Amino acid sequence: MFNNLTEKLDKAFHILKGHGKITEVNVAETLKEVRKALLDADVNFKIAKDFTTKVKDKAIGQNVLTTLQPGQLLVKIVKDELTELMGGETAGVNLSGNPTIILMSGLQGSGKTTFSGKLANYLKTKKGKHPLLVACDVYRPAAINQLHVVGEQVGVEVYSEPENKNPVSIAQNALKVAKEKNKNVVIIDTAGRLAVDEVMMQEIANIHNALKPQETLFVVDSMTGQDAVNTAKAFNDVLNFDGVILTKLDGDTRGGAALSIKSVVDKPIKFIGTGEKMDAIDVFYPNRMADRILGMGDVISLVERAQEQYNEEEARKIAKKIAKNQFGFDDFLNQIQQIKKMGNMKDLVGMIPGAGKMMKDVDIDDNAFKGIESIIHSMTPKERSNPEIINAVRKTRIAKGSGTTLQEVNQLMKQFDQMSKMMKMMQNPEGKRQMMNMMRGMN
Repeated sequence: MFNNLTEKLDKAFHILKGHGKITEVNVAETLKEVRKALLDADVNFKIAKDFTTKVKDKAIGQNVLTTLQPGQLLVKIVKDELTELMGGETAGVNLSGNPTIILMSGLQGSGKTTFSGKLANYLKTKKGKHPLLVACDVYRPAAINQLHVVGEQVGVEVYSEPENKNPVSIAQNALKVAKEKNKNVVIIDTAGRLAVDEVMMQEIANIHNALKPQETLFVVDSMTGQDAVNTAKAFNDVLNFDGVILTKLDGDTRGGAALSIKSVVDKPIKFIGTGEKMDAIDVFYPNRMADRILGMGDVISLVERAQEQYNEEEARKIAKKIAKNQFGFDDFLNQIQQIKKMGNMKDLVGMIPGAGKMMKDVDIDDNAFKGIESIIHSMTPKERSNPEIINAVRKTRIAKGSGTTLQEVNQLMKQFDQMSKMMKMMQNPEGKRQMMNMMRGMN
């Protein structure tokens, strides 16, 4: 996410390295590189220029604290301005109304239908809502089928009328059904087009006028950069929408849409899509995104994702097993499954401060655990429960059964043994003290 922008900003700040204070000359040189980095990320020229002017005005004349270096101070100023550029505060979704009506808009291919399902899943699992998805794309039969597939994946009912070609009528009928079935959120997936056109705009305006939704959201593919911003402006002129959803942020996006869209349409980014899975949806936090763009990671989001997968009862059972030296490969496999549920690996690594820079040339595959899982699944139940019985003969059989090498099996056994010892050490205060001493030694 924004790897190219992060790298170029990092190089820009290196210009100040070694300088004892901030001057107009060294700031101007740094901000010239910052502006280039923003333009390369497909940020609008005027927005990039205004941004660097604000940063310069705040930086010039600032006294650098003894605890800071000029580069660190400028990074802080840039971070604050990036946060402001992307909206400043986190914008929630308006769930007033009974039922709440959410109208989804956007171009074809932006990921609108899939995100409708993700949003329904989010509201169902995180907000305790009972959503109804409504198929109002009367032009593409595949769109109706797609919404039904998405609805089935997340366990949310889908309302559609394949023979009805009037989207306003479909939406109104769906609203009646929602009230009858006590559905408290209605998410309306509208038709997309390959480009903005008058017919499309009039149609979605008619739906908007007839239903008076509490939330009108514009879904945009973040990989389209400045084009996404121009499209958002065209939609906003007609719909006056309430917020933006950026999809495909896990792709090779340059970041222009995320950085420009708030300035152009003066509407907040409310959600982002971070992967293909139906739970790959995050609330947009401008300050956390600014941290990630500057290579500072996003520990808060990482902890939140971990907490979502954290099972207190399961943790107690694991702790007891570790204390009794009974932690086996089944437990290890369970921990892997929990990590996988947190999201794609590249996204998770990007949330660790500094890791993005260190791992920039490393291809992090979502199937990173596949070999480990194959090895564990090739063990017998007895071997998984009692790893100590796995001898050379058993290792050879496991390697053949999992399609791996004996070396890979030995490596996993060694890592598992080290991890088990470390976990046991962490169970008592003396062990924790030893661990802290080891970490200090490493520093």
